[in-house]
Amino acid sequence: MRKKRRDSRVVWVGEVPVGGDHPIVVQSMTTTDTRNVEATVKQIISLQEAGCELIRVAVLDREAAQALASIKARIKIPLIADIHFDHRLALESIKAGCDGLRINPGNIGAKSKVQEVVKACRDKKIPIRIGVNAGSLDKKILARYKAPGPQAMVESAMENVKVLEDMGFYDIKISLKASSVALSVQAYRLMAEMVDYPLHLGITEAGTIPRALVKSAMGLGILLNEGIGDTLRVSISSDPVYEVWAAYEILRSADLRQRGVELISCPTCGRCEIDLFGIVEEVDHRVRFMDRNLKVAVMGCIVNGPGEARDADIGIAGGRGLGILFKKGKIIKKVPENELLDELMKAIADYE
Repeated sequence: MRKKRRDSRVVWVGEVPVGGDHPIVVQSMTTTDTRNVEATVKQIISLQEAGCELIRVAVLDREAAQALASIKARIKIPLIADIHFDHRLALESIKAGCDGLRINPGNIGAKSKVQEVVKACRDKKIPIRIGVNAGSLDKKILARYKAPGPQAMVESAMENVKVLEDMGFYDIKISLKASSVALSVQAYRLMAEMVDYPLHLGITEAGTIPRALVKSAMGLGILLNEGIGDTLRVSISSDPVYEVWAAYEILRSADLRQRGVELISCPTCGRCEIDLFGIVEEVDHRVRFMDRNLKVAVMGCIVNGPGEARDADIGIAGGRGLGILFKKGKIIKKVPENELLDELMKAIADYE
């Protein structure tokens, strides 16, 4: 049984609330050069359509920071600027109208520079995410702990939290990401006990689509089941639209959010007499980004298929050279095998 969600304060990113009892927020990051406004806007729009609720962009220089104003004017979701090392880029991004910052106060300069950023964020009601990565911890902390373990990550985060708190700033989100599932989970567990700030979940550098899905589902699933997490990004080395799809699939599996088509299919056995693998791959391709809250089943056996998938809204089950179309476990009609795919897609489109 899933634990009650951890109590956390609410931080607003633009008009999107993160934390408290609000739904866990799905976010992603662009892979385009932020200075290329057209390409960046195009990618963000595709992410919006997939259900992305917050978008982060890399701000590498002043030109990228200044591009944020044009980007923000053409998108519908809050825009977060990812800043490293140069506090002037944070100030320029705030001036351009960003809705949030991802920084580490310890790496953007002297205390006076951090104070400038904090003042600008406070004036504009812009939250700051402290993002700690296991692969880039402060050298002093690494020397003390000898390795990037969970305690080292939490200490790094807390040092940066204290910098902001000492300046009277509390609109904070925290992430503690590692490529190791175990390390990430342990770090988030420790942090969840120490603060009430919203936590941004993620397993970083998770790899290609299949590998990233396994690692992210494992790590994020554990944390979500323990009631930990207020927003998340699934990191995938591919088109970021897959990150958004994967995030909703993970949240659906945890019974936390519902979006899009849920596809179930049997692994097949010796009774299967149709090209189920080919059919289900094509169905998956067609419904993956469809904005319909449906459960669709593709089953290999006419005898058991409808019963095993009786909770599906619509589905097909195959036999020798033909199959059946069923709805909520009840057979609607028989269909030749070569027409099964088209009949299913038509039934999905017509489903009410």
